[in-house]
Amino acid sequence: MTVELFWWFIFVVFLVNTVGAVVTVFRDATRDIATVWAWLLVLIMFPILGFTIYFFFGRKLTNRRIFDLKTQEALGIEQIVSNQDRLAKAYQDDGVNDEITPFIKLFLTNDEAIVTRHNQVEIFTDGEAKFKKLFADLRQAQNHINIEYYTIYDDNLGQQLVDILVERAKAGVQVRVIYDLSGSGGRHDHLYAPLRAAGGHVEAFLKPRWQPISLNINNHDHRKLVIIDGNTGYVGGFNVGDQYVGKSKKFGYWRDTHLRVEGDAVLAMQSRFFMDWNATSRHEKLDFSPAFFPSVLKKGMSAMQIVSSGPDTDDNQIFEGYLRMITMARKRILIQTPYFIPNQSIIDALRVAIRAGIEVQLMIPAMPDHAFVYRATQHFAREMVVAGAKVYTYNHGFIHAKTLVIDGKIASVGTANMDIRSFTLNFEVNAFMYDHNLAAELEAIFENDLLQSTELSKEYFENQSYWLKFKQNFSRLLAPIM
Repeated sequence: MTVELFWWFIFVVFLVNTVGAVVTVFRDATRDIATVWAWLLVLIMFPILGFTIYFFFGRKLTNRRIFDLKTQEALGIEQIVSNQDRLAKAYQDDGVNDEITPFIKLFLTNDEAIVTRHNQVEIFTDGEAKFKKLFADLRQAQNHINIEYYTIYDDNLGQQLVDILVERAKAGVQVRVIYDLSGSGGRHDHLYAPLRAAGGHVEAFLKPRWQPISLNINNHDHRKLVIIDGNTGYVGGFNVGDQYVGKSKKFGYWRDTHLRVEGDAVLAMQSRFFMDWNATSRHEKLDFSPAFFPSVLKKGMSAMQIVSSGPDTDDNQIFEGYLRMITMARKRILIQTPYFIPNQSIIDALRVAIRAGIEVQLMIPAMPDHAFVYRATQHFAREMVVAGAKVYTYNHGFIHAKTLVIDGKIASVGTANMDIRSFTLNFEVNAFMYDHNLAAELEAIFENDLLQSTELSKEYFENQSYWLKFKQNFSRLLAPIM
């Protein structure tokens, strides 16, 4: 009788768990169907525990949080929108209108991403060089510093950053910092105490007032933005921490890609920061001021759009930009990403490109930083090799760059990985650049990275153990929710 009751208990738990799983994942009709089935698999395979995982990782932002973000005005855009007629004529004169007009229209429609023409761009691939330049720029700030990072660790590099911000705040410079609570590993109140005491403002992105920690750790502020005096901006893959300057025993050298920008595009970065700050801060709301959006002098000839995306909108702007780039390619597609977990649209577009004779090259890390994510990346890398792409693992440390270059003409650098999380769950920002010289420079960087990379063959994957193949295939099932 005891055994019989035990099995009845197991049956009831399984039945209740299954019904609860179905109700939980199907009650949101807007979810992608692949995501629905992935969560259903987790909830049914791991009774009770699955719901705990879902509580932290599966829930969407509350309607209130989404409303806070959606209602923020894209301040400062009017300062550069007057350039559009002149820019359109310039594109026609340059004979590249057919190539970039689709992007201009796409991002203007989806994201109010104004195209800017006269930008000067410096590309960084080394953390030491990037932070040396960034810290020098910060020390020259006269009016304001606005910073937004997914990760600011309380370590040596994080302390260096805060020390500089404290010094500038004491000199009368307005300093504002947004960080992601989960990505930074906590509040670090002691780290920011001197900055707050000096008059600086620090906010954890969209953290509810009544919670000591964020209970929603599925939607990260993955953006990395720095705006200095409205004239200089940084965007790219580097976070703030010792590991990003190669001081991690686990990762070794950290290979990333980051941009330093001077020109009108900085105003678009500023506008993005304003929207995130106004949705996050409970104490201070920013409004338009000439000090924040100064008249920018011509700095160069690089055209670009600053494009953002996140779960606060149904339009996956950066994903659509990536997809448009891939479908527009005629000769060559170069991708660098630490996580290659694309949705079916990207997979199909890459396969079609390969069949059309377009060279597709993909570079991923040779080591994992997240076990399941890396196994899923390996699965999709194998698919690309079978399809005819050239896939490489970067061996000199960890590659964290998020770059896409097509035909040596158009390039994207930013915070969005080539994965479903960046497409739909995280808050991201990328620079889409329409400059042959910048695209050529990024191509040269890719070629240089090949010297420290290994090409993966079909035989490499065929010779892997059955257990490793199982882990890759199983991780692929969870890809929509990673």
